[in-house]
Amino acid sequence: MERFNLIDIFAGCGGLSEGFEKNQEFNMLAAVEWEKAPVKNLIHRLSTKWNVNDAENRVLRFDIQRTEELLNGWSDDPNFGTHEGLDTLLEEKSLDLIIGGPPCQAYSVAGRIRDGNGMRDDYRNYLFEGYLKIVRKYRPKLFVFENVPGMLSSKPGGIPVIDLIKKDIEKSGYEIIDDLKKYAQIDMSEYGVPQKRKRIIIIGLRKDAYFDIQNVLKAFYTEDLPKYKESVKTVRDAIADLPKLYPLEEESKVNGKRYSHSLNYEIPNHLSRLHSKRDIKIFKMLAEDIQSGRNEYVSSDALRQLYTKITNKTSNVHKYHVLRWDKPSNTIPAHLYKDGLRHIHPDSTQGRTITVREAARFQTFDDDYEFISSTGDNYKMIGNAVPPKFSEKLADAIKILL
Repeated sequence: MERFNLIDIFAGCGGLSEGFEKNQEFNMLAAVEWEKAPVKNLIHRLSTKWNVNDAENRVLRFDIQRTEELLNGWSDDPNFGTHEGLDTLLEEKSLDLIIGGPPCQAYSVAGRIRDGNGMRDDYRNYLFEGYLKIVRKYRPKLFVFENVPGMLSSKPGGIPVIDLIKKDIEKSGYEIIDDLKKYAQIDMSEYGVPQKRKRIIIIGLRKDAYFDIQNVLKAFYTEDLPKYKESVKTVRDAIADLPKLYPLEEESKVNGKRYSHSLNYEIPNHLSRLHSKRDIKIFKMLAEDIQSGRNEYVSSDALRQLYTKITNKTSNVHKYHVLRWDKPSNTIPAHLYKDGLRHIHPDSTQGRTITVREAARFQTFDDDYEFISSTGDNYKMIGNAVPPKFSEKLADAIKILL
């Protein structure tokens, strides 16, 4: 069976490539990521799940902005060690596609609200340039570029980032759909992902490899990919079967780590964060308010007032949110690693926010994907990932293009 060769840029812990790995017709030759924790987890996943014997060599931990070194190799770097580089690793194999998406925080509307300068000076606005350098080098038939809808309104330096991207893609010899907002904005809850998660999925086709590209792309977005839609999945569908974790009368300490809730060892990564008595009381109250039907604390104003009353702090956005059993989760973000208050478990008896495993379930990672870094790093890489269930369906649709 002929297999389609790919590399994954900005690979993270492998959410996007995981879906392609599940499809036997794709072969990932290399992945590039510069953060330690996602690299460690991706190597572990490739080795233990996908039986990749050379995973430590195939996953390159390096800064994509140092493109020439990434291609040709580097040695004795204090941060990134030594590697032969992509050119040697690929051994002149032809690439059918490149997948990936630069860090999305600089394009996100939420990120721009939190940043005093609207993230106009954030270097991450320009990481797509490094991505396209790799595309130009290896000239795959197509590429997949994933990001947040906020990229359509982002204006670093006062110039719409999407104009910069389109211009650079055109110069690189590729073409993308003319109307990204109309066609490329994908609601992943329509593809079996149990959360509200909209993303821009840009498909670039090499001009000399395809004819009538705009019609080919329109067919992809309106016919090929939508074939894989399914009914909306809810919080109940995603996490109701997981072991319950109840608050303890007193904190426990296991292997030097403190716990506020009962422990579970049946499912990997299903342990509650450490919560204070005050927060547990708040979580129980908010979840019970919804369970009882009183709904005193469901409006943004009521939640903001409650936060101010409890903490004597003010916030432009309401801090608390209880997940609803019969709806998809709200978006699982990267900043979940430092702020879990907007992902409170809907069972009032548990009085807690979601675990790493529950976040992974909302992102459609299989339970056999064991996250092996710190709790904070695990939350962050899960929030940054593309849901594997969607990427698996994306891979199926892309086969049509290839």
